[in-house]
Amino acid sequence: MKKFFLYSILSLFMLSCSNNDTDAQTQTPTQPTKPEAKYQTKNVILLVVDGPRISETWEAANKENIPNRVSLLNQGVFISNFKNNGTTNTNPGHSAMCSGVYENIKNNGTELPGFPSIMQQWLKFTGADKTKAWVIASKDKLEVLNDCKLADWKGKFQPSVDCGVSGNGTGYRDDLITMTKTKEVMTKYSPNVIVINLKDVDSYGHANKWDEYIKAIKTTDASIKEIWDYIQSLPAYKDKTTLIVSNDHGRHLDANGGFAEHGDDCAGCRHIEFFAMGPDFKKNTTISTGNYEQIDIASTMAELLGVPAQYMKGKIIKDAFK
Repeated sequence: MKKFFLYSILSLFMLSCSNNDTDAQTQTPTQPTKPEAKYQTKNVILLVVDGPRISETWEAANKENIPNRVSLLNQGVFISNFKNNGTTNTNPGHSAMCSGVYENIKNNGTELPGFPSIMQQWLKFTGADKTKAWVIASKDKLEVLNDCKLADWKGKFQPSVDCGVSGNGTGYRDDLITMTKTKEVMTKYSPNVIVINLKDVDSYGHANKWDEYIKAIKTTDASIKEIWDYIQSLPAYKDKTTLIVSNDHGRHLDANGGFAEHGDDCAGCRHIEFFAMGPDFKKNTTISTGNYEQIDIASTMAELLGVPAQYMKGKIIKDAFK
């Protein structure tokens, strides 16, 4: 009787263990539907100043064209040797920043990037409405940033766009309109991810108008402060938003033809800006070490937003983090 009782207890114990093992084997891990709260950053805004040469911005003798960034550096981080190591044109440069992959896509807006942007990946991962991610650009050809060629992504998880001439979405428009649109979108929709393009610097450069080119650099510098101040004025953004300022490309060195053009691998075209402020970034810091580059922006945005970097080739700019 005693043996039978012990045998029964042992059998029940083994059966219980077996059932638990089976449950553990068949249980599927639950995929998170919201980004992990690893950072204080809840929103990321990437502001792309189209085509200034670093010699007229951070490397000007007295930085006289960017007084607002100089002042704002006490709240953020500047990387002095940041590079575009891909194609130094507008659409390839923007695509690299947003997707984390260098591609030589057509520069006229007729070719989609090959891989999904941080906006598409964030929208898929979170299931958020498309009004929570935006591309707002002075150049209509940048509308292609809201999609990609890759199967399973093309035509899906597309961010909202407002690019080009106000009203019909075609042609270029003044940066003043883009700034107004950006603030309207921020107020109405409170997006978590925004990519902004300001084109006036590039346009005056191509027109070979030096004085207007310099003036546009100064105006854009004021726009950066305007966006930062606006971020701090809105409860949805204040103290939980990262602003990243960068460029799609630089411009030729004087020895390579001068500021009017760009598109090759000279140091003037490759050397671009990385300036960032936000709750997770160091303050009053200039970084000159590390080989940071354009495709690292997408990976850094993904890290801050808690999105898996599925296709991105860049690295996270952790030297800039607190």
